Amino acid sequence: MTNLLSERLDHRPITEEDWPFFLALNQDRQVVRYVADDRSEAAIRQLFDVRLPRWEVGSPHWLCWVIRERSTGARVGVTGLIDRGEGVAEVGFLLASAVHGKGYGIESLRLLCRFAFAEARFRKLSATVTAGNAASKAVLEKAGFVQEGTLRESYLLAGRWQDDWLFGLLQREFA
Repeated sequence: MTNLLSERLDHRPITEEDWPFFLALNQDRQVVRYVADDRSEAAIRQLFDVRLPRWEVGSPHWLCWVIRERSTGARVGVTGLIDRGEGVAEVGFLLASAVHGKGYGIESLRLLCRFAFAEARFRKLSATVTAGNAASKAVLEKAGFVQEGTLRESYLLAGRWQDDWLFGLLQREFA
């Protein structure tokens, strides 16, 4: 898989060397508070390992890129997509709390959308966000995603059933 470059960011496929960063990102409660409850290192390792194999359209696992600042080389997040069939891919992203508010989320997501539509030839992208995650909702909407609905009490998090917001972006809508 190729590297992706934007003005401030470099995206490269995840490798074994990224394990310490991936672990730290997934153990940061500020980063994953809308994503998951505390998970063991073994559970996080399992999430990591399934992202390592080579990816192509139709693969059953996530394509995962590590996001780095071009100026410093510092890892700042992960992003990627998974093929859901019928020309639809689900996108996702996690950014380190130290870079929240810098605009990296939208810059990275736009780059991911360009790849998904122009190179991987998906016709639609989707995203699922736990209700209340205003920051992720804003990033998706700035990239052109439209909230298509709400799944009520869809996800168990922090001992409570949470609603999920569903977002979509059609290829023809992406500017």
